[in-house]
Amino acid sequence: MPWGDPRSFKFVTNVGLITSNGKFGNNVMACEFTHHVNYRPGIIVLGVNPKDATHDNISKTKEFGVNLASIKQNILVSLAGRNSARKIDKIKFLKKLGYKFFKAKKINTLMVEGAVMHAECKVIKKIRLTDHTIFIGEVVSAYIKQDLSPLIYHGGKYLKLGKEHKKPSKKKREEWKKLAEKFSR
Repeated sequence: MPWGDPRSFKFVTNVGLITSNGKFGNNVMACEFTHHVNYRPGIIVLGVNPKDATHDNISKTKEFGVNLASIKQNILVSLAGRNSARKIDKIKFLKKLGYKFFKAKKINTLMVEGAVMHAECKVIKKIRLTDHTIFIGEVVSAYIKQDLSPLIYHGGKYLKLGKEHKKPSKKKREEWKKLAEKFSR
């Protein structure tokens, strides 16, 4: 069964601006496949195409920055995702357009100013899949510089958080918990 068709566009994701430094110098790429998967220790996974300069940088240095894009960074995301550091110096290009970067605290790369959250990661495992490599990184430093709303990606479009849909009431959850206990094994 093919994938990458309308069925696969039902996922809702954030957009990571992944920073790295290596063979191609400091670089930033837009990465839809950016997810935190563990709290203690903090673990973030990335899916990166082996053809990307970021793949080479992370493979060599074993570290990367994760900068969750804010709703104000939709243009930056498009530019970072559409251009390759194999062909242009994206950091210089983006700085010329007014985007700002700062030095990471614990890894040797830049971070993206104005992101929702910043995480500095050291690679603990690398898994090659068919068309992407999964980099599993342990968070060595994480911080928020300002309270911003994250950029959301769904169906090929950028979105922002909208109306909250409330969870069931605490009373209702307690009722369900008691009912579920009747089905204990």
